[in-house]
Amino acid sequence: MKLERFYGILIPILSIILGMVVGAIVMLAGGYNPIDGFDQLFYGIFGEPYSIGETLRAAAPLIFAGLAVAFAFRTGLFNIGVEGQVLVGWMVAVWIGIEFDLPTAIHLPLALIGAGLAGALWASIPGILKAKFHVHEVITSIMMNYIALYVTNDILRHVIGIENERTESVKESASLASPFLQELTDFSRLHNGIFIAVLAALVFWFILWKTTLGYELRAVGFNKSAAEYAGMGVNKNIVLSFVISGVFAGLAGAMEGLGTFQNMTLNASFTGVGFDGIAVALLGANNPIGVVLAALLFAGLNIGGLSMQQIGIPPELIKIIIAFIIIFVASGYAIRLLIEKFTVKKTEAKKVKGADK
Repeated sequence: MKLERFYGILIPILSIILGMVVGAIVMLAGGYNPIDGFDQLFYGIFGEPYSIGETLRAAAPLIFAGLAVAFAFRTGLFNIGVEGQVLVGWMVAVWIGIEFDLPTAIHLPLALIGAGLAGALWASIPGILKAKFHVHEVITSIMMNYIALYVTNDILRHVIGIENERTESVKESASLASPFLQELTDFSRLHNGIFIAVLAALVFWFILWKTTLGYELRAVGFNKSAAEYAGMGVNKNIVLSFVISGVFAGLAGAMEGLGTFQNMTLNASFTGVGFDGIAVALLGANNPIGVVLAALLFAGLNIGGLSMQQIGIPPELIKIIIAFIIIFVASGYAIRLLIEKFTVKKTEAKKVKGADK
């Protein structure tokens, strides 16, 4: 168990370092100075209060999206439909934020609950298809992304109403905006959602490792036949896993609709939050602490990458670095084999030296 935890920490760290090395090589190949590039990147993340605020702001939806993917992974399922669940959660949160006129103590929780329920409902469809008809969840959840994209656009046009391709802003009583946090970070878009995201990571941990429900969900993920033999409701737990995963995804949409943008725009393509959540969960080893750290890393790279334009380096380079980090994490088994092979050789060499003496 200790060895597994060691590799669970080591491989993501090595993947980040190797991703940065590849990024440096690409910079050199493009005629850029990697030292200047990374200096500008880190300045864009940590150099100013505004940058720090924007990094934390961008991390909030990524934490939720990463938790959504990680929760399904932990229970043996692949929720690739987080992107669609983000969209429906975003839409419902904005609709509640616009449509109702309530005190903040009621309005904001109602909008958040609505977003979570919308994501749960959308996620339950591939869950039910998986449980009842054994349809692979990867296919159905991916297809649900496209359905969500076009359905939310249609509802925005014909039900909620839009002006200049976007809805009106949510009422202040439903907003996650924090004047204090904004002023503290030189008027970035940082909002209270970051605190809710960290709380969600704690909820994730508590459900999976401190409740009977979490034990059953993980048991079904490890071995469905054994769980069924033990009297656990396999089909029920498959659907429930998708529903809980969808709640996290819907709240990721609420972070954008009630926090960053305060409205919703017609989308010609996906937001990318849900798909980035897959990478965040992968890098974070499906662990809540790992997910939070991975989300902060990805948010920092995306925000800091924008400042690299000031010295002529295209921000697309950051996408290359992120892509290679994911590749190296996905190649974790190969990295582990290399480490173990090197360790065995080193141990054998020490034994030979000791025998010679």
